[in-house]
Amino acid sequence: MDVMDLNMLQHYWWILVCILGGVLVFLLFVQGGQSLLYTIGKEKGERDLIINTLGHKWEYTFTTLVVFGGAFFASFPLFYSTSFGGAYLVWMLILFCFVLQAVSYEYRNKKNNFLGSRTYEVFLMINGYAAPLLLGAAVATFFTGSPFRLGVMRDVEWMTPWRGLDALGVVTNYFLALAVFFAARTLALLYFILTIDDVNIGVRSRRQLWFNAVPFVVFFLLFLGVILTGDGYAVLADESIEPVRYKYFFNLLEMPVNTGLLLVGLFGVLYGIIRTLSSPLWRKGIWFAGSGTVLAVIALLVLAGFNRTAFYPSSVDPDSSLTIYNASSSFYTLKVMFYVSLVIPVVIAYIWYAWRVMTRKPMTRQMLEESDPKY
Repeated sequence: MDVMDLNMLQHYWWILVCILGGVLVFLLFVQGGQSLLYTIGKEKGERDLIINTLGHKWEYTFTTLVVFGGAFFASFPLFYSTSFGGAYLVWMLILFCFVLQAVSYEYRNKKNNFLGSRTYEVFLMINGYAAPLLLGAAVATFFTGSPFRLGVMRDVEWMTPWRGLDALGVVTNYFLALAVFFAARTLALLYFILTIDDVNIGVRSRRQLWFNAVPFVVFFLLFLGVILTGDGYAVLADESIEPVRYKYFFNLLEMPVNTGLLLVGLFGVLYGIIRTLSSPLWRKGIWFAGSGTVLAVIALLVLAGFNRTAFYPSSVDPDSSLTIYNASSSFYTLKVMFYVSLVIPVVIAYIWYAWRVMTRKPMTRQMLEESDPKY
């Protein structure tokens, strides 16, 4: 095989990573719902409904996070070793948040629970607040960069003692972190409207939609505006990597299909939100806003990695920045995984079928009382 074939596989696997990233951000509605537990659920019966409708989906988020990390490890191992090896504190915090979530769903409703249900509900809220913010800040470094340097043997030297938490010191990262956080809450509210048949929860969810959808749109547009008018790291003709002014804006112009994907995604998100707010009896906003979120995140990540752009810039040594070309696995590894990836549509079809079965009817208090086990 020639270099062009390797080039094709590198782009193919970056697209798969982008798809997994888009699905992961959408599934963070579980975390968003947990952060709204006491805002929407004013008494125990309402909180039981919220936790149990989220409980049917929480495994999807955790599994997708693991698959997202696994796909990165297999296809772009240098990123995995650089980020997970250098910025390990932020990733450990993210994983700890998800461990809290798993433990909480497992033990919240167990008999002889010595910590009490309220303790596990607090754990769920910690996961609901921290996970989207930390993940958003981590993904923002794909655009703003991180302070690392690669040695001759591709070993990682992290240039600060914060080990990834330095991402929290960059203002631009907060824009995406807050956009992801409010997006998760917005999607959660749309999910409650679809899946919970309770008048009070429905009214509160529609009211809270205003207070979460507006900051979501504002922070996302702020982040988009900053990166489009700022520097991006480009691979030059001599294979060196240097900051280029308006690089991501040029990517928008030079990749019209991806730009169209971004616009379609944003339209889907806005349509799902606006129609839900304007039509009190309409409940299907999650399908439009959720699909739009996936498409918008895919387009954003493609913007970061395609068109000879460094998807993980080094803010201290541009030539150490990672691209889909210098961070990928070998041709043989990518080729073998290409054939394995052909089963992905079957897995997606099964997930879709299981999702539809579990959400075919909105959950009521009577259905919850009759179900066993309960979260």
